[in-house]
Amino acid sequence: MTFQELEPKISAIVADTKLVRDEKLLAICQLLNANVEYYNWVGFYFANHEAKTLHLGPYVGAETDHTVIPFGKGICGQVAESNANFVVPDVAAQDNYIACSFIVKSEIVVPLFVNGQNIGQIDIDSHVIDPFTEADERFLEFVNQEVAKLY
Repeated sequence: MTFQELEPKISAIVADTKLVRDEKLLAICQLLNANVEYYNWVGFYFANHEAKTLHLGPYVGAETDHTVIPFGKGICGQVAESNANFVVPDVAAQDNYIACSFIVKSEIVVPLFVNGQNIGQIDIDSHVIDPFTEADERFLEFVNQEVAKLY
């Protein structure tokens, strides 16, 4: 399924009044994981700005020990500080990378903004080296704009 075909499905999940927020987030993770071949782990992390930590929210994929990540640590922690998308074509080439699994080859993290504040991020791992393009970034920015409506 193309990103263009997925966009209305994301909007429909966000608009679904029968689901609570975490159910919507999980449904988005499931949709992306099932329909984008190289999205092998899809999840949301949310910021606690006082503690300067990220906390794992709904996700789909392999279990992770990384349920709390300090700002600045790993790709997710760096995005919490930079407020910018971070595409890692090959995680083996990254110094500040938190290894989740030896089968993860690449990662993309896109911050989630609500009223101009970075409240979290969508994090995607792939078992393929260098699959993410600018189209992925634009699509995930769209996903996060839709998710922001939930806050």
